[in-house]
Amino acid sequence: MDYVKPYGVVENMLAGGALKLSLPPRQLVLRGMLAGAYLGIGTSMAVTVAVETGYWIVGSLLFPFGLALAILLGAEIITGSFALLPCAAFAGQKNAGLRNVFANWTWVFLGNLLGSLLYAGLFAVALTTAGDAQINAVGAKLIAIAEAKTNYYASHGSAGLLAAFTKGMLCNWMVSLAVVAAYMSTSLSGKIVAIWGPTLLFFSQGFEHAVVNMFLMPIGMMLGANVSVSTWWIWNQFPVTLGNLVGGMLFTGLAIYAAHRGTAPATAQPVSTAVSNHPVNQRRDQPGYSPSY
Repeated sequence: MDYVKPYGVVENMLAGGALKLSLPPRQLVLRGMLAGAYLGIGTSMAVTVAVETGYWIVGSLLFPFGLALAILLGAEIITGSFALLPCAAFAGQKNAGLRNVFANWTWVFLGNLLGSLLYAGLFAVALTTAGDAQINAVGAKLIAIAEAKTNYYASHGSAGLLAAFTKGMLCNWMVSLAVVAAYMSTSLSGKIVAIWGPTLLFFSQGFEHAVVNMFLMPIGMMLGANVSVSTWWIWNQFPVTLGNLVGGMLFTGLAIYAAHRGTAPATAQPVSTAVSNHPVNQRRDQPGYSPSY
């Protein structure tokens, strides 16, 4: 009974994009920081469980909880915005010009980076007893991951850049799909299930996620990984972020929008009406206004 059909999902995508574009920079940065921290916590837990059990798939099964927290609590994840904001711009929504879209992405990216760095620093202190203890098996794994996600690509030159870009594209095909899939249900349990599947598909296959890497590379470097800041950004962060943009925008956002836009039956509420009635487009003094999502 809580299933939302695809044309309703498109309406929700447009309303979600409008909401994101209405937020001021301070909220975008703060929500972005929370999302970066949640994904960092999910990643550290997944790596810890994988090391302790010896099976990466076990950690992968638990990682989606971090993304679920970010989505359900209304935090801002740049990879989700890569899918939703182009749809709002393509539909010609108010304040969805390219300048506003790029400004939104910039603030959210900054917030994600700050939140990820903050958690990486805190986790490094916890993992090493403030530098007074030796690196344990979890720390060694984090170092190995940071080096594999940078130096490995660097050793392959242009082919490495293409691989990082492609893994980023495949990753956000799934991660942004988790963001959109959350619109398929109106219940908490339905949303969590919808988020869990696509996220598991990305993490278990070792694809590259820009925000997750904002935690993995810094924590690895803090623990002693042989990775420089320039190597991190040139051989991972830049190509992965671009791949995330292409995957989320083309394979999820615009693909679903094009496939289901205008398919609502005649009795359904038009998209324009649904979006105009969404809380973000209502004044606070209007009846029925709610700041919820």
